[in-house]
Amino acid sequence: MASATASDDTIDIRALQQTWAAFDRVAHLRPIRSEEEYERTVALMNYLLDVVGDKETHALAGLLDLVGELVEDYEAGHFAIEPSEPREVLRYLIEIRGLKQGDLADIVAQSNLSAILAGKRKISASLAGKLARFFKVSPAVFVPG
Repeated sequence: MASATASDDTIDIRALQQTWAAFDRVAHLRPIRSEEEYERTVALMNYLLDVVGDKETHALAGLLDLVGELVEDYEAGHFAIEPSEPREVLRYLIEIRGLKQGDLADIVAQSNLSAILAGKRKISASLAGKLARFFKVSPAVFVPG
């Protein structure tokens, strides 16, 4: 059988197989079951954050959501910690590394960083990706839970 019906939409299984095979060669997207798969998926998420940024209408926004959920599910089962406010996580990372606000000037303007730490401004998806790379953590720590 070449196609199946889901609601009112017809799914062409052969086209889906071909498209999936091409997509799979590039993204190799799967449920995360190992540390290696987690690291690869976080790298994909970081790349997507760079490309998509805050553009909810971007063609890859849905893929970013899906990848983010895979990372979040894995982290919930393997790195369970009490949720923290993203600004508190940022404050903690700055503190434990002995940094000053100016040390992050290449990533975020000092006035914006001050506003974030004071709770007057939120961390954007784009900034979450940049901070994640700088601190070598998952961008999910900078996204409200």
